[in-house]
Amino acid sequence: MALSKSITRLITGLVIGFTGFFAILSGGLFLVALVLTIVVLASKEYTVILRHKGFLPSFRVIIVSSIIFAALAYFNRFDLVALAFTCCSIMAFMSVLFRGRQPYIANVATTILGFVYCGWFPLHLLFLRDLGSHPVYNGFIKQNVTTEGAGYALLLLFCVILTDSFCYYAGCKFGKHKLSKVISPNKTIEGAIGGTVTCLIFCMIFAHTLGIVWYHSLILGLLIAGFAQIGDLCESMIKRDAGVKDSSNILPGHGGFLDRTDSYILTIPVVHYYLYFFVVNNFVDLFKGMF
Repeated sequence: MALSKSITRLITGLVIGFTGFFAILSGGLFLVALVLTIVVLASKEYTVILRHKGFLPSFRVIIVSSIIFAALAYFNRFDLVALAFTCCSIMAFMSVLFRGRQPYIANVATTILGFVYCGWFPLHLLFLRDLGSHPVYNGFIKQNVTTEGAGYALLLLFCVILTDSFCYYAGCKFGKHKLSKVISPNKTIEGAIGGTVTCLIFCMIFAHTLGIVWYHSLILGLLIAGFAQIGDLCESMIKRDAGVKDSSNILPGHGGFLDRTDSYILTIPVVHYYLYFFVVNNFVDLFKGMF
């Protein structure tokens, strides 16, 4: 039974991994479609989890907001993000106001949290994929996108997979000290160390092939390993607070889409901004005109 469950988990993980790999390499509309599909399914799981707490976040507002953010990311319109956030937040208030169901404040707050956590954060993958390029558009078709951004996105993908995998295996073999007794009692400090060390080694090697200097590679490895585990704990915190074990059972051996992607949700924007400010651009030059 245990072997069968492990095989099922492995097969599901491989299918998800290869799908993500080819989507990142392809980029463009294929990547947008895949990310939006995951965002929609994860957002649905999020709203179901929150209902266990008596909250009613607006699934429609979360999805509409995520589509708006996806369009901005696809067309590289970062200048419109503040406007989008303002409009989406107003929509969250309006949806609760006219729905007339308690608790009002919590429903507004969880709706806004929903489109930030399930939509805006993971959709940074589209910004990450375009780093270092200046896309040209033929209608809705994106062209002239370099492979530099694909390399960054693949670095993130593989590092998170290795972090998750070796946290699990090192924890099973050597784990004795609990990492977070309340939120996730199965996770151990030994597992966290094992996942972090593996991530660092791989990141140093892979990042070198992308032309990233060693100290940036080291920092990226620490950021990816750290925020992958923090993201996992954050989703566990939401589920534990709601009294839910898995976000759903749609993915055999993995639970739901939130369960499978939780390690990426915080890691993607953190890695994107680090690469954008410190690797692709010069942080000092970007802010020189402000002082």
